[in-house]
Amino acid sequence: MSAQLPYPVIHEIFTRFRASVAEPKGELDHTNAFTLVVAVALSAQATDKGVNLATKELFKIADTPEKMLALGEDALIEHIKTIGLFRNKAKNVIKLSQKLIDDFGGEVPSSRAALESLPGVGRKTANVVLNMWFKYPAQAVDTHIFRVGNRTGIAPGKDVMAVERAIEDNVPVEFQQHAHHWLILHGRYICKARKPVCANCIIHDLCPFEEKTT
Repeated sequence: MSAQLPYPVIHEIFTRFRASVAEPKGELDHTNAFTLVVAVALSAQATDKGVNLATKELFKIADTPEKMLALGEDALIEHIKTIGLFRNKAKNVIKLSQKLIDDFGGEVPSSRAALESLPGVGRKTANVVLNMWFKYPAQAVDTHIFRVGNRTGIAPGKDVMAVERAIEDNVPVEFQQHAHHWLILHGRYICKARKPVCANCIIHDLCPFEEKTT
C-alpha cells in the first residue's frame, strides 16, 4: 500500500485522466435503470464482455421487472448459463424483479439503502447504479479500483470501504462523478494485477508504485 498522495498530485492525475477520456462510460450494456441493475448484479465474478453476450437477447424480451417475471427463472437461466453462478443469480434477478413491483411500483429506487434491499444487490452494485443512472457521484470500488487506489496512493485503504472513503475524501469534487470509471478503466487496461503496462501509463511519473514494469 502506497502512502496517500498529496492533493496537487491527485488533481494532476485526474486532469490527465479527463484529458485522455473526457466522458468515461461503463462497459455493461443496458437500456434502462432495470437492465442496468440486472447487468451489474450478473457481473459479479464475471466479465463485462461475458455479461453483455448473455444479456444481448435477454434484454430484448425482458427489460422490465414485469417482463422478467413473465419470462421466468428457467428461461432466464437459459439466457445467462454462460455466466458464473448463474443459478443463484437467476433466483436473485427474479426475486429483485418481484420486490421492485411489490415495494417500488416497478421502478428502480434512487437511494442506496433501497437499492441494497434488493436481492443480489450489494453496496458496489448500488453505487454503480447511483453513479451511472442517477448521476450521483458514488464510488463503486471493485478489485481494479482497490488495486489502483492502493498502488498509486490515490486512495489507499485496507478494505473496500476504506478505499471508497479515500476517493470521496481526497479526489477533487470536479472529478468525483467519473472517478470510479477512470480508475476501473486504468486498472483494467493499464494497471493490471500481474503485469501492469507501465510504459503506456499516463501517470507513470506521478505513481509511487515500486514494482513498475519498463
